[in-house]
Amino acid sequence: MTIEVNPADPLTRLGWDEDWARRWATFQASSHAHGITRFGEQDPPHLLPARVVRVHRGACDVQTPLGPQRVQVPPGGLVPEPATGDWVALRLDAPDGAAPVAVLPRRTVLARASVTGRSAEHVLAANVDTVVVAIGAESRTTNGRVERFLALAWNSGAHPVVALTKSDLAPAHDLERIVERVRADAVGVEVIAVRHDDPAGVGELRDRLRGTVVLLGSSGAGKSTLANLLLGEERFAVGAVRSVDGKGRHTTVTRELVPVPGGGEPLVLLDTPGLRSLGVADLGGALDRTFADVEDIAVDCRFSDCSHTSEPGCAVLAAIDAGVFDRRRLENLRKLEREQAWFARRTDARLAADRRREWKRIATANRDRYR
Repeated sequence: MTIEVNPADPLTRLGWDEDWARRWATFQASSHAHGITRFGEQDPPHLLPARVVRVHRGACDVQTPLGPQRVQVPPGGLVPEPATGDWVALRLDAPDGAAPVAVLPRRTVLARASVTGRSAEHVLAANVDTVVVAIGAESRTTNGRVERFLALAWNSGAHPVVALTKSDLAPAHDLERIVERVRADAVGVEVIAVRHDDPAGVGELRDRLRGTVVLLGSSGAGKSTLANLLLGEERFAVGAVRSVDGKGRHTTVTRELVPVPGGGEPLVLLDTPGLRSLGVADLGGALDRTFADVEDIAVDCRFSDCSHTSEPGCAVLAAIDAGVFDRRRLENLRKLEREQAWFARRTDARLAADRRREWKRIATANRDRYR
């Protein structure tokens, strides 16, 4: 089934395509079929598709076919809660004005572990197609952090690209070495060096971008500068980094969707605040993709359950000794695997606690009923 998409529609500039039009048609059919139970009314209300471009406390800015609008989101009213990049169904005739009544199923979700240490995920962006991991060429960012960003990107379902920003600040004789070092850790991912005074690198990066693009990186990595270069205007504020530790202040404090000007396929940019805490949640097969070089060699180990520590016939240890990759890669993989195990244990414990609370609630209700 082919569904026409109007290029003049303001939603098209924010990523509306035939796939989303089909999803919307399916959602509408379901909403009308279950209008009484969903909305508590005999006749389902009129709904419009809208994309969340910015989230506030208790509200969000959305783009609709009729233009931009700020709408209130009641606490606990939607599951999942709207995130920047989500497509929502907007009810225009709600009692308190326009309000989102549903979040359309997401294509992709970029999320990290909650910074509170709880076994929960914090959604950074939804429905992202490309993740640009920004790494400052002059920064002191450890390679292990680069691998964390890439694992996060692969796990989202989007396609990652590494942008080596501020390459003009790195000594010319060191730049090639820095690029090769990052490529060695970004297995299967393109690494592109960009600088503010050379449009060639920015153009090369732009050619690799598709759909909705999110910029991910540490504070001071140059994400906002890169966003301005891609947009061709000073849209986002930029700031200096501290000379002591190379860290920057949060010049970007919210996540915002911005259409990228230019012809061809619509491109939407989402700048994010710098991440200083980067806990990983359930990564699934993303670790295999992030450490594809280690995993490819591990299949040749003598034992299928080889831990790559001291076993005879360990192909991974042999590859490290031969200089195929650095031991640090294996250590970073183990660290992320330990975090995955911790997250799984915490999640299981939380679910068990939720079940206990529910059974206690039911038992109390039964006692009160027969008292």
